[in-house]
Amino acid sequence: MPQWLQWSLIIAGVIAIVLLLVFIRRQMGLLSESRKRQAKTEAFQADRRKDMIRSVQVIAMAVEEDQIEYSEACLRLKGLLDHLAPDLLAQSPFRVFQEVHDRLQHMPTHRARQVTETKFVEKMDRERFEVEQTHADEIRRAATALRHHPFSPDTP
Repeated sequence: MPQWLQWSLIIAGVIAIVLLLVFIRRQMGLLSESRKRQAKTEAFQADRRKDMIRSVQVIAMAVEEDQIEYSEACLRLKGLLDHLAPDLLAQSPFRVFQEVHDRLQHMPTHRARQVTETKFVEKMDRERFEVEQTHADEIRRAATALRHHPFSPDTP
C-alpha cells in the first residue's frame, strides 16, 4: 500500500475520531442539561404539591374553626383534591366535597355574581345556605379527616 494512502487513511481515521468525540461531548452536554431541567421541574412540582397540601390543611382548619363558609371551603377543597388525590373525592368522608360542589357549581361567583340580578343572587344564597346546613356535620367531619390525612409525597 502506498505511503500517501496510509497517511490519508490515518488522517481520515483521526478526523472521524475527533468528529465522534465532538458529537459525544455535545450529546453529553444535552443530556446533562436535560437532567437539570428535569430535576428543576420535579422540584417545582414537589413544592407546588406541598403548597397545595398546606392549603388543604389551612382550609380544613378554617372549616373546623368556622372561619370560612362551608360552600366556599367545599369548592376550594374539591379543586385542590382534583390535583392532589382525586380518588379521595369518591371515598367517605371526603365524598361530601364533591357532592356540595356538584350542587353549587352552577351558581355565579366573583364578577359574575356582582353583575347578576340581586333577586337571583338572593335565591342562590338561600339555596347555598340550605346545602351548607344539610351537609354541615359531614363537611366538618370530612375537614377534620382531611386535615389529618397523610398525603403521600410521591403520588401525583
